[in-house]
Amino acid sequence: MKLSLSALRKQRIDRILIESVDLSLYIAHAEIDGQRSLIADPDGQVLKTRNLLDMKSALSKLRADERVLIQRSAYDEMVGKAPDDVDNRLEVPLGPGFEALPPWQH
Repeated sequence: MKLSLSALRKQRIDRILIESVDLSLYIAHAEIDGQRSLIADPDGQVLKTRNLLDMKSALSKLRADERVLIQRSAYDEMVGKAPDDVDNRLEVPLGPGFEALPPWQH
């Protein structure tokens, strides 16, 4: 399920999860009452950016109790370990708020 940025601005979000999908690709999820949904841009497409600062700027108007970056290591896959052996997800807290940065700091 996808939720739009405009719809999310009107409600309280338990967690915003920014997932590092590839070297420089980030997608965002919102977790509300245990339900995890993708965040959609104004065009209805999955919100994705090429750097973390752009993602933080895009989400800066949303109110959330917690914000985390999710990173998965490709090491297990590189050494031939089965992907369902263990979840090697690392969650890094991103602090209490996303303040939009001036363009010169990008």
